[in-house]
Amino acid sequence: MALGNALVPQLIAAAPAVSVADVRRYSFELTARPESAALARRHTAELVTRWGLGDDLGDEAALVISELVTNAVVHTAGTRVACELCFTDGHLTLAVRDQGYGACGPALCDAAADEERGRGLLLVDALSVAWGAHDVPHGPGRIVWARLGAGRAC
Repeated sequence: MALGNALVPQLIAAAPAVSVADVRRYSFELTARPESAALARRHTAELVTRWGLGDDLGDEAALVISELVTNAVVHTAGTRVACELCFTDGHLTLAVRDQGYGACGPALCDAAADEERGRGLLLVDALSVAWGAHDVPHGPGRIVWARLGAGRAC
């Protein structure tokens, strides 16, 4: 995926008062394998540090991107996962695009205490000021995104 391709639709257009110089955006692609979640976590933490957004936001972003990539790998049959980070207007938006999906989108689950899985979106929901999903406009796939607030004052 080329740098700057928007996974989150109309992200910059939603904040017209923000100058392009204030927008930080980065995207990368990974193979759809379980170990890609750790790689996405490292890329995200390093990027948030490089952008000077703080350790707390970096830790939260790394956890959220890890959960989104894990879901894309576990619940789809694609071979690639695309990730994008965009910081603008005090918010860091993370988006993950997969290549295929089932009949329903991501949903919060009530996992039993003895279950090892099923809590990823609960973590995303707890750490995000907003999150959601939509189908890719052309071709198979879905984009799942989460918006984190720098300083939680959002």
